[in-house]
Amino acid sequence: MASWNPQPAGLQEILTTIHESTDMSVQVQRSITQKLNSFTRVPDYIAYLAHILFAMTQEEDRIRTIAGYLLKNNARLILTSSPEVAEYVKAAVLRAFDDASVMIRNAAGQDIVAFLGVLEPRNWPECLSQLVNMLDLTDLDKQEAAFNVLEKACEDYPRKLDVEISGTRPLDFMIPKFLSLAEHNSSKMRSHAIACLSYFVPVNCQSLFVHIDAFIACLFKRASDDDPSVRRHVCQALVLLLAARPEKLMPEMANVAEYMLYSTKDTNENVALEACEFWLTFAEDVELAPYLQPLLGKVAPVLLDCMIYGEDDLLWLEGDVEDAAVPDKETDIKPRHYHQKSHGLQHDQNGELTEAPKNRIGSYGEETLDEDEDDDYLDDDEFVDEMSTEWNLRKCAAAALDVLAVRFSGDLLNVLLGPLKDKLWSNDWLQRESGILALGAMAEGCIEAIEPHLPTLVPYLINTLNDPKPLVRSITCWTLGRYASWTTQPISEEHKSQYFIPTMEGLLRMVLDNNKRVQEAGCSAFATLEEDAGPELAPYLDPVLRNLVLAFDKYQHKNMLILYDAVGTLADAVGRELSNPTYVEILMPPLTNRWAKLKDDDPDLIPLLECLASVTIAMGPSFLPYAAPVFERCSIIIHRSLLQYQTFQQNPDLDEPDKSFLVVALDLLSGLTQGLGMALESLITQSNPNLLQLLTICLKHPQAPVRQSAYALVGDMAMGCFAILRPFMPGIMNELTLQLDPEPKVEFISASNNAAWSVGEVALRYGRDDPEFQQWINPLISRLIPILLHPKAPRSLHENAAVSIGRIGLMHPTLVAPHLPEFAQAWCQALYEIRDNEEKDSAFRGFCTMVQVNPAGIAKSLLWFCNSIVRWNAPSSELNEMFRTILQGFKQHDEQGWAAQVSTFPPVIQERLATRYGV
Repeated sequence: MASWNPQPAGLQEILTTIHESTDMSVQVQRSITQKLNSFTRVPDYIAYLAHILFAMTQEEDRIRTIAGYLLKNNARLILTSSPEVAEYVKAAVLRAFDDASVMIRNAAGQDIVAFLGVLEPRNWPECLSQLVNMLDLTDLDKQEAAFNVLEKACEDYPRKLDVEISGTRPLDFMIPKFLSLAEHNSSKMRSHAIACLSYFVPVNCQSLFVHIDAFIACLFKRASDDDPSVRRHVCQALVLLLAARPEKLMPEMANVAEYMLYSTKDTNENVALEACEFWLTFAEDVELAPYLQPLLGKVAPVLLDCMIYGEDDLLWLEGDVEDAAVPDKETDIKPRHYHQKSHGLQHDQNGELTEAPKNRIGSYGEETLDEDEDDDYLDDDEFVDEMSTEWNLRKCAAAALDVLAVRFSGDLLNVLLGPLKDKLWSNDWLQRESGILALGAMAEGCIEAIEPHLPTLVPYLINTLNDPKPLVRSITCWTLGRYASWTTQPISEEHKSQYFIPTMEGLLRMVLDNNKRVQEAGCSAFATLEEDAGPELAPYLDPVLRNLVLAFDKYQHKNMLILYDAVGTLADAVGRELSNPTYVEILMPPLTNRWAKLKDDDPDLIPLLECLASVTIAMGPSFLPYAAPVFERCSIIIHRSLLQYQTFQQNPDLDEPDKSFLVVALDLLSGLTQGLGMALESLITQSNPNLLQLLTICLKHPQAPVRQSAYALVGDMAMGCFAILRPFMPGIMNELTLQLDPEPKVEFISASNNAAWSVGEVALRYGRDDPEFQQWINPLISRLIPILLHPKAPRSLHENAAVSIGRIGLMHPTLVAPHLPEFAQAWCQALYEIRDNEEKDSAFRGFCTMVQVNPAGIAKSLLWFCNSIVRWNAPSSELNEMFRTILQGFKQHDEQGWAAQVSTFPPVIQERLATRYGV
C-alpha cells in the first residue's frame, strides 16, 4: 500500500459521522449532510473513506459499505488529490474488491467503476488489466464480480475504453475474450459478455467491427439461450446493430424479424421490451422503411397485443379506487419545469408561424416527466416524449405504433383495422382499453386515413367515458385529446353539435370524476381541446368556468397543478372574451383563495403565477380590482430573489437560489402590463424599491432565463406604458445593446431574442427622429446587422433582428438607410417566410421608407426585395401603397433596365408583380 496514513482524530470524526448517518430522522440527516459536505474540503477525505472500506474490518459491513458509497459519490476528488492519496485510494479499492464479504466487494466494485471513469483507463491501466485477468479465474463468484464491473464500465464510458495504452489497444484483446466468454457455462457470464460487446456498437468501435461477423454469429447462436437475461442482451445488441450497422443485418432480415417478433411475445417482459425496442428503432429510420413495409402485416398486430396492461401494472396502478378525497403523497408530485414565453417567430414545415406545443400527459392521463434539465419544456411533442413514469412494454409498443403511423399512415390502418375493431368492441375491458390506447397512438400519423371513421369512433369514445373502469375512462380522455384538432374544426353547426360539444361536455365531466387519474387525464385533454378550439370556446365559457371552478374545491395537490394549466390555456384561447364581469366573478374568487393560501416560497406559487399571467392578459381592464396585491407580491418576490442571489454570489458555498420565482414574477408583471397598460402607473411609481430599478438589475442577471423574462417585460412596458419606462431607458439601453450577440450560447438564445424584439418596440414608442433615441442607433445597428449576416445565428434571432432594424429604420430612416447595401438581401431573406402580422408590417414599412431615402441601396438585392413583396398575402393598405410607389418608381426611372432585370426573375415573381402592381 502507498505511504498515506490516517490521522486518528480525523478518522474518528468521519467514522462517528457515518455511524450517526444510520439515524433516519430528518433533523439528524440534515446536519449529517452538512457535515459530509464540509468533509469534502479535507484534502485526503477520500483516503479516509477508502481506509474505512478496506482496512477497518472490525467495523460492521454496513458502516464500511456506507464509506464505499460516499467514496463513489466523491470520486472526482481524486483528480485534485496528492499522488500519495490517489495511490492509496486506488490500491485500497482494488484490495477491498477481494474482501471476504459480498457487501464490501459490491461497494468496492462500484468504486472501481467510478474511479476508472474519472481517471480514465489510460491513467489506471493496472486496474483494467486486473479486471480482465480475473475473467480467467476458476472461482466463478470472482469471475462474475469482475465481469459485472467491466459491464458497468463498458455501459457508462465505452469511448474511454476504446483507446491506445502504451502502444496497444486493450479492446483488441478484450473483444475476442468477450466473444469466447459468450460460450461460458454460466449464464451470468454469457449475459455479461453479450452486454459488454453490445455497448461498443453505438460508438463505432473498430476493435469490435473487425469481428462483426463473429459477433453476429454469436448473437444468432445465443438467440435461443435458456436464460432470459442472455436473450434480453441479444435483443438489445440487435437493436443497437440495426441503428449503427443496418447493412449487416439486412441480408438476414427475414430471420432477424421472425426472431424479434417471437421475442416481442416472450413471457419474460424484459426480453419482450428489448425486442419491442427493435421495432421502434426500425420505424424511426426513414431509410429502412422499404425493408419494414413488407413486415407491417406481422409486426403491427403483435405491437397491438403488447399494449394490454400486465398484471403487475394493474397491481401498481390500483385503478378502480374512488380516491378523489385521498391526499397525494409528496412523492407522487414530479418536479414541473416552468415554461417561459419567448418572442420568437416559429415556423412549421411550410415556413408558417406556429406556436410551440405544450407537452401535457402520458398515455394514461399521467403527467409527463420532463427530461429536460433546463427550464423550458421539451418542444418535441412526439408520442414517445408524452409517455410518462417507468418505460415498459406497453409504452414501447405504443411509441413504436405511433412512429409506424407517421411512417406508413393508411397502410398501417389497413393492417390494423380488423384487430383494432375486435379490441374496441371486446367484452374484456383490458382489450378495449388497449384498443383505445392504440387509436390514440396512431392519431398523429394516420389522421387522414382514420378521418372517415371518426364520425363513428368519436361518439364511441364519448360514450366510453361512462365506462365503470377508471383506467378505461382515463385512456379515453387521452385519446379524445389526440383527436381534438378534428373535433374542434368549425366545419358546420352539425359537426359542432355532434362532436365538439359532446366531447367538451364529456371531458368536463371527467375533470370532476371521483378518480384522480381520470381527473388528471380529463383536465389535460380538456386543456388540449382548449388550445385547438381557441375562440370557438367563447360561447360556452359559462359552463366551462363553472366546472373548472368546482375542481378547485375537489382536487388534491398534484391535479391542482394541471388545473392551473387548464385555466391559463383557456385564458390564452378565448382572450378578451374572459373580461366579461360574469366570468371574472366566477373565476377570480377561487384563484385569489389559492393565492392567499400559498407562501412566497411555496413551489406551487409558480404554476399559479403562470396561470394568472394568462388570465390578466385575457381579462384586461376587468382585472384592475385584483391588480394591486398581485403587483405588490411580484415586486416583493423579485426584490427578495435578487437579494438571495446577491448573498449567493458573496458566498458560493450556499445552494444557488431557484430562479423560477424571479422569472415567473417578471412574466406575471408582463401579463399585468399587457392587460392593464397605463392603469399600472400609480403602482409602479409608488413601488419601493422602484420596480424599474429592480428590472434594470434583472437585465444583467447571470442567469439567462431571468434576462429573457426581463427583456420581455421591457418590450411589454414599451407597448403598454412607455411613459413610465422612458426615464429609465438610458440604463436599460446600455444593458440591452450588450445582449445582442450574433452567436449566443444555446442557453442565451431566448434572452437575445427578447432583447432584439424589445429594441424594435422601444424604437416605435420613441417616435420619428427622436433625438434621445438617436444616440443609440449606431451601437444598435452595429450589433443588429452582424446578427442578420451571421450564418450561425439562430433563425429566430435573424428574424427578430430584421424586424428591429426595420422598425428603427421606420423612425430614423436617414440614419439607417445608408447601411442598406450591407443588409438588404439578408433582411429580405430573414422575413419573407414569416406569416403576415403587424410586427412584419411595421418592419416592411420601415424597410420601404429606407428604400425611398436610398433607392440605390437595394440595387443588388432587387430580386430578394421583389420576392419578399410577392410573398405577402394581405399587406396593410399603407404598406401595399408603399410597395406600388417604389416598384413603379424603379420602372419609370429606367424602363428598359427594369424590364431586363425583371425578365431574369422566376416566372411566379414576374406574374405577381404584373398582376398586383402593374410592373
